[in-house]
Amino acid sequence: MESFLVNLVQGIRIVVAGAVVLSLAVWLTHWGVRRKSISPFGAWAKFVRRWSDPLLHPIERRLVRSGANPQDAPVWLVGATVVGGLILIGVVDWIIGFGLTIYENAVAGALLPTVVHSLFELLKLAVMIRVIMSWVSISPYSTFMRIINGLTDWLIDPIRKVLPTIGMFDFSPLVAYFVLSFAENLVVRGLF
Repeated sequence: MESFLVNLVQGIRIVVAGAVVLSLAVWLTHWGVRRKSISPFGAWAKFVRRWSDPLLHPIERRLVRSGANPQDAPVWLVGATVVGGLILIGVVDWIIGFGLTIYENAVAGALLPTVVHSLFELLKLAVMIRVIMSWVSISPYSTFMRIINGLTDWLIDPIRKVLPTIGMFDFSPLVAYFVLSFAENLVVRGLF
């Protein structure tokens, strides 16, 4: 079973590496066409344009709406491929590790402490995601942020009422993170 999971992760890494190489080929081809090193009507440029345009058009529209240069879409494609690939690999590694931990603890008879620890880790992760998303100004009304806010509002809002912001800094998520860590230690030591 473990060899299958290791092969699965390696396969995902290979797919992500291939996607990064392809996005780099798109970027280098567009760069070469702009520098007039590659003919825009040559076979290679037409081939790359044919299979990359469905990926680049949504990025170009988004860049135009934000006032940026749509010719930068291949660079954004490379960046999105790298970041998305790293996130995918991290999520798959985490899911496999979590599943194996749950399985091993279920076999050993220590499933409940693992579940409690995992719930606290999920809440702490939600607090960190909420902070990071506030830096990049993601809409709080998006579906993803509604889920994150639903997981964290019950703790951050009361702390925010007691601890006011200091200038432009809001320390309530930091305090909430430490409260969750302290509560986890108390619960795990008290119950198990």
